[in-house]
Amino acid sequence: MVQVRSKSVGADAAGDGRFEGTRILIIEARFYEHIADALVAGAVAEIEAMGAAYERIVVPGALEIPQVLVAAVAAGRFDEGAADYDGVVALGCVIRGETSHYDIVVNNANHWLMDVAIGQAIPVGNGILTVDTEAQAMARAEGGRAGKGGDAARACFALIDAARRFQGEDA
Repeated sequence: MVQVRSKSVGADAAGDGRFEGTRILIIEARFYEHIADALVAGAVAEIEAMGAAYERIVVPGALEIPQVLVAAVAAGRFDEGAADYDGVVALGCVIRGETSHYDIVVNNANHWLMDVAIGQAIPVGNGILTVDTEAQAMARAEGGRAGKGGDAARACFALIDAARRFQGEDA
């Protein structure tokens, strides 16, 4: 029987020094600015609690998030040994409207974000909200570290932690 012991990533990992020196790229869609503000506040609070650094790139909407990630990859910003970033937190919101545009944006933004993340082995915490109403979006975005922005940052740290374990680092 194989037994795996893991250090958890979450509130109890904050301040343990494990993620000091870690660099996170936040790609934020600002189509709904007040929702983006709440998502970013949660993500930044979590990143800072973990002792990591971050850089923010702003894009108009969710469809642009994977394009920025591809541009960062093409520029060598995730290259092994010379990486500027250890992971990505993608933040945005898509609210259902009266047309099929919602489905196009949601499906393509998430598909291409995950396609690049998996294809390039980049830890990505996905905080792109897909909701029916603005009230649903705010209920999920608010709450600081407990909101979906904080959740996306925690997911990113968990993936960084897993990648470091597979690479033999003592994360």
